Amino acid sequence: MTILQSIILGIVQGLTELLPISSSAHLNLIPWIFNWTSSADFNTAFEAFDVALHAGTLLAIVIFFFKDWIKLIVGGFNQVIKKQKSEEGKMFWYIVLATIPGGIIGFILDHYAEDYLNKPIIIAIALIVMGIILYFVDKNCKSETEYKDMTLKQTFLIGLSQCLAFIPGVSRSGITMTTGRFMGVKRESAAKYSFMLSAPIVFAATIYKLKDFVFNLPFVIGVLTSFIVGIFVIKFLLEYLRKGSFNIFAIYRVIVGVIVIAIYLIR
Repeated sequence: MTILQSIILGIVQGLTELLPISSSAHLNLIPWIFNWTSSADFNTAFEAFDVALHAGTLLAIVIFFFKDWIKLIVGGFNQVIKKQKSEEGKMFWYIVLATIPGGIIGFILDHYAEDYLNKPIIIAIALIVMGIILYFVDKNCKSETEYKDMTLKQTFLIGLSQCLAFIPGVSRSGITMTTGRFMGVKRESAAKYSFMLSAPIVFAATIYKLKDFVFNLPFVIGVLTSFIVGIFVIKFLLEYLRKGSFNIFAIYRVIVGVIVIAIYLIR
């Protein structure tokens, strides 16, 4: 893998992991469009590099929400050890409970995705279908619940929805934000919870794949690029959703899906 390829993939990961437009779709489609997958060396390096790029955006989430994470961890600890209840402690355990089913099911089905679902036409269809669902859910559902007021039912079902993210094109952030909006969570709150919820699973995947990482220059540059871009994307999305909607991302998904189908048919 070249440095230019790692920079491009790092930018793509930083942009698409945190927006509801599917990083797995874009990380599969970019090499396919530019014909990088014809190289055996690229394919071998990409398997672990994909997870490493997710570690870059994970670091962005940890750094951007650092104070929130400290409060969550301390609150969760105090709730168990000192029996002190707090909003932070409640949300910490909500995230833990919501991570377990989605993480287990997603891990099991992820192997299925690698073998059968990483095809451009399937990715394109998933982008379009999820884009349409996101558009209508965001347009028609109420915005009532703030992040701090989310219930166990809301957080658990949002976490459970992550299991569908094993399908490239669905998007972990896309499905969790859509589920949050369906359950009446405000847009900015749905995005923040989606970010926080993704951290444990991405961290576990990083540890699992750590033995396969090749710590060379393209690797470091790619991860650093995804981290830097991720920081800006988190800030942008949270500010944008205070007044804006998810419509632009839904429309983007449909357009990209149509373009991919067209390229697939032409080829």
